[in-house]
Amino acid sequence: MKNLIIILFVTVFSYTGLYAQETNDTDQTEITDKKSGKDEYSIQVDGLGCPFCAYGLEKKFKDFKGIKNVNIEMETGMFTFTYPADKALSVEVVENKVEEAGYTAVNTTIVRSDGSVEKNTAVVSLLAEDAEGAVISKAIQVWGNCGMCEARIEKTSKEIEGVISADWDKNTKILMLEYDSEQTDSSVIEAAIAKSGHDTENAKADESNYNNLPACCLYERKQE
Repeated sequence: MKNLIIILFVTVFSYTGLYAQETNDTDQTEITDKKSGKDEYSIQVDGLGCPFCAYGLEKKFKDFKGIKNVNIEMETGMFTFTYPADKALSVEVVENKVEEAGYTAVNTTIVRSDGSVEKNTAVVSLLAEDAEGAVISKAIQVWGNCGMCEARIEKTSKEIEGVISADWDKNTKILMLEYDSEQTDSSVIEAAIAKSGHDTENAKADESNYNNLPACCLYERKQE
């Protein structure tokens, strides 16, 4: 009985010591991570139609040694990951890598380890400040299905000179626009959107442009 008690005591003591060592190692790892710092990257990617596409995108980004916490949401096209702050990637470098993989980067956001935020949408803000003509607000019906459609429709609209803001709702299928009437008009915007594959209330996409959309974006077209 005495021997059994001694063995039990030694076992408990050894386990406690091992647990304390593991806890200390974990704490040390967390301290190291905090010191090294991680930047957080969020990129909405247009063109991800299937899991194989997502795999190809992730594989391309493996070129960046140290990338972690990679996640791709197929429905929205949102691609996120973390990367060491001391190897900071710029918005331009990230978007170029997306293009190398065969896709288009939309609404890239980088949250640096020091809390600062970098985006690729600064040009839109500048346009809003510099617009000199009459600002028109207009609601246009645009057909689409998902988050990828939203990114594509909004990006296409914002690329047109004179457009100040574009916000599409996938539930109502309504695109809320603000634009400088001296630089563009709604017919130009609708024509560009239709060219990207999405029907609008006044412009219909060519069959080829519609068919080039990812499978999840193939909305039900109105019968004429």
